[in-house]
Amino acid sequence: MARTVVLVPSALPDGEPAPDDGALPAEPLARMGTCDFGVYVHVPFCATRCGYCDFNTYTAAELGGVSRDDYVDVLEREFALAARVLGSARRPASTVFVGGGTPTLLPADQLARIVELVDRYIGLDGDAEVTTEANPETVDLEYLKTLRGNGFTRLSLGMQSTASHVLAVLERQHTPGRALRAAAEAREAGFDHVNLDLIYGTPGERPEDFAASLDAVVASGCDHVSAYALIVEGGTRLARQVSRGRIPAPSDDVAADRYLAADRVLSDNGFAWYEVSNWARGETARCRHNMLYWRNNNWWGFGPGAHSHVGGVRWWNAKHPARYGQRLGDGLSPAQGRELLTSRERHLEDVMLWTRLSDGLASCALDEAGRRGARKALADGLIDAASWDSGRVRLTLRGRLLADAVIRDLVS
Repeated sequence: MARTVVLVPSALPDGEPAPDDGALPAEPLARMGTCDFGVYVHVPFCATRCGYCDFNTYTAAELGGVSRDDYVDVLEREFALAARVLGSARRPASTVFVGGGTPTLLPADQLARIVELVDRYIGLDGDAEVTTEANPETVDLEYLKTLRGNGFTRLSLGMQSTASHVLAVLERQHTPGRALRAAAEAREAGFDHVNLDLIYGTPGERPEDFAASLDAVVASGCDHVSAYALIVEGGTRLARQVSRGRIPAPSDDVAADRYLAADRVLSDNGFAWYEVSNWARGETARCRHNMLYWRNNNWWGFGPGAHSHVGGVRWWNAKHPARYGQRLGDGLSPAQGRELLTSRERHLEDVMLWTRLSDGLASCALDEAGRRGARKALADGLIDAASWDSGRVRLTLRGRLLADAVIRDLVS
């Protein structure tokens, strides 16, 4: 089970140089009106770096002169650039997602200011979904009330596990029960939509540990759960510990067992899967921003290392906050590189992303090789037969366990 879309990977891809003024070709801009538009804002700061984390994040000692105090001022320069580049083609954002890092290391009024910048430079739909990620230890009731009163509609809390020894392996800093208390505070602050993140398959995690985490999530009253298998990313402390034999590598078989347990418990308690790694209590609880990614719509990613997509053009910002800020200070786009996707590449991305959704992929989107791959997956019980007969490629439960392999067959 692969992770969901990653907008700020630690390593940037290859690509052609991006123009210094950030200009986009006319044809991609013309496609702006054909689908929803979202805003992602990356806040790269962390108090400490978790041993498994491979995201583009920095502790205070790694920043080299970049201050959290003026970070939103730097972001505003990119918002002004986006307004110029998009011009009359821009449309109000239907979703905003502030991720990290740890966005809630910023004062609540600074997060509120980010929402104000989106509204001023891009525009916000009247019913826009506005999410921030949060470390449970960095928020309290008053902080959350400030967020809720300034436009945030959704909170995503990094819980990972209720077992202290599992959190220790992951090098998470919060105590086991803090995420659940933060979820309760979010509801008291007026948030109707609260997500809890789980990581399963951590070395040393027992079946009863994960069962307790699932029970706690269900009891918390949250309306959304994201659950991901632990992946050992190269270059992390966890990878070094595994390579030296200090920690065993995660087991694929254990991860599959955990996924089946998650789906069973969540399904029995009012949640339904809508993407391979995500469950929600009803359609209104789905994360609309992530749906925008999976449907391959348009978004602008603000902040160091953030990725963007508009009309088949992808680009990515300079990775380090100091370099990102320097380019904006010099009046230049912070984009480090970009790629113009061909129609074939856009089609392949549609297949890869839509297949992960419970709504499935229209079978007419497949070429003949893809249809052969689908028929093979159907025979292997990985695609739902009734959905296939009605013109959709929809993964079965077993198909979700092998989603990456199914998708490879559909695009090869």
